[in-house]
Amino acid sequence: MKIGYFADGPWAHKAIEKIVSDSRFEIVFIVPRFDTQDPVLKEWANKLGVPFLLAENVNSEQFINVVNQYSVDLLVSMSFNQILKTPILSMAPKGFINCHAGALPFYRGRNPLNWVLINGESEFGITVHYIDEGIDTGDIIEQHKFPIADVDNYSTLLSKAINSCADVLYSALKKLATDTVKRIRQQDIHPIGTYFCQRVIGDEELTFNQSAVRVHNFIRAITLPGPGARCFHNDKEYAVLRSELILGAPEYIATIGEVTARNTKGCVVKVADSSILVTQMSEILEGKIGEKFTPDFRIGTRFKVGK
Repeated sequence: MKIGYFADGPWAHKAIEKIVSDSRFEIVFIVPRFDTQDPVLKEWANKLGVPFLLAENVNSEQFINVVNQYSVDLLVSMSFNQILKTPILSMAPKGFINCHAGALPFYRGRNPLNWVLINGESEFGITVHYIDEGIDTGDIIEQHKFPIADVDNYSTLLSKAINSCADVLYSALKKLATDTVKRIRQQDIHPIGTYFCQRVIGDEELTFNQSAVRVHNFIRAITLPGPGARCFHNDKEYAVLRSELILGAPEYIATIGEVTARNTKGCVVKVADSSILVTQMSEILEGKIGEKFTPDFRIGTRFKVGK
């Protein structure tokens, strides 16, 4: 089965290892993101002896004419970032497929791993689906769900998802190779599902005026390699990188965002209902996360949103 591979980043690196290990599959060209031009994928193209095709617009007539020369059976997207239109979607007999780190039709869109943690989910999904002109709306080929542990954060979940996405894609490819795919319409699972837009500057601002669970989930959802949950004290900006829920923390009314206690692990901060323990922070220096430290701010210190 001849495959054209549209890809970028660690997701793509792990998946290509799986694909080329099976003699049933042949990658005949690789198309990287135009803005990053992934050097690891370029090495793979050289290793496999296939073209590394740069395309600012994969929907252009010129690029489609190039793809036509390779007589592909299937086109695969793995972390590719261009919107695909009907002409290129209909080029390969077995279709154009994508691997998405969400349990479609839920968690469509961008940053699904951040959002599953923000929402306090107990599991996340990996879905391989046909691409149509909607956003993550095509029929499902393969879907698996994986548990989220209480200790998971964005970093650990990202690592799990990168490995799992390669496995789920490989499983889907085997079904496509043997014509054993049972397509599942997303509307048959749920008529609406959920959709999340791309996170933008400002979305990282941390407000302590929420429940302990919501504050904790937000902190772990956007910790490194994300931007970190941001707050201010004395005009200095900080990233809160780790926190812990406090078992049996009493609920009471007091000043939100204020340090109420401290110990060897960090600072206890008042939130809307009870308190959380902040265990790792970093000062933001020239817009970047600096050295990590265990916070030991004095009792009465107040953290704020914005300067």
